[in-house]
Amino acid sequence: MNKKYWVIIISAILLSVFLVSCTINNQKSSKENIETRLPMGYIPDIQQAPVYVADKEGLLDKTGYSFTFDYSYETDGMALVAAGEVPFAFGSGEQVLLAREQGLDVVYVMTWYQKYPVSIVALADSQIKTPQDLIGKSVGIPGAYGANYIALKAFLSEQDLSETDIILESIGYNQAEALVTKTVDAASVYRNNTPVQLRSEGYQIIEFPVSDYINLASNGLITSQKMIDENPEIVQLMVSALIEGIEKTIDDPEQAYSISKEYIETLQSLQPDQEDVQKQVLAASINLWNADNIGEIEMSSWQNMADVLFDMDLLTKPADLMTAITTQFIK
Repeated sequence: MNKKYWVIIISAILLSVFLVSCTINNQKSSKENIETRLPMGYIPDIQQAPVYVADKEGLLDKTGYSFTFDYSYETDGMALVAAGEVPFAFGSGEQVLLAREQGLDVVYVMTWYQKYPVSIVALADSQIKTPQDLIGKSVGIPGAYGANYIALKAFLSEQDLSETDIILESIGYNQAEALVTKTVDAASVYRNNTPVQLRSEGYQIIEFPVSDYINLASNGLITSQKMIDENPEIVQLMVSALIEGIEKTIDDPEQAYSISKEYIETLQSLQPDQEDVQKQVLAASINLWNADNIGEIEMSSWQNMADVLFDMDLLTKPADLMTAITTQFIK
């Protein structure tokens, strides 16, 4: 057998080995994708479009995890992260600090909402034109907990007002209906949702975005210190994937909406006018996410949040922000 034939045979063998190796590596890669949950902290909604985009584009797969979206309560996600049952969750600034007060191992690694997503809203035909006009008026909140309540307290404090200056009403998550039916004079609402819905129905409103008066730490990505210490490269991949998901959503909202329809069953049967409202919700949400540096963590917003929670006696001692958050994964 001459040299030419040996070269051909050896080349064939090497090619065969290469193809088998690729097959094995692909199988190995798919097997190494660990199945886990990703607690979202909210029901399936167009406001979660960046996560759906990141998943659809295969960005989340780069972490080595195969995520199933978990729409349980935000506090449940915190507990699962702290217990090491899931690697990541989404949560708000107040919940991170409250969880750490209870000794839970949760760390905030990336900001999703650059602006706190709560506004104090009243109908334009009310007597409320300025924040001071809230004195003596009824203000609706879902209950004395969560972002709506904390944002209202912070807003009042910035106006040198307190809870005793208003009539606080717990109305559940029916703020729009309560405003329209005059059950309350004003309400604390998510600004990328209720105001959009009210305006789409023809109502004129007065809106006081809380972030215009005080910026508070808002929703972002949560992990554990154990995860950071043992798998920092995975945390970095997750942060990068979500930042790219946000950027892609900002750059092409129509495509992001189309992708989201694959994940949100309720979007699939909407009438054109209803779909237009959902696209407005997405546009309003993008306004809260957009920033020169997507994902950036502002220490001042965290200090404000810690101060508010301490003043509300929800924290028994000043928060240790250096252990509650880290900026090491934001480039």
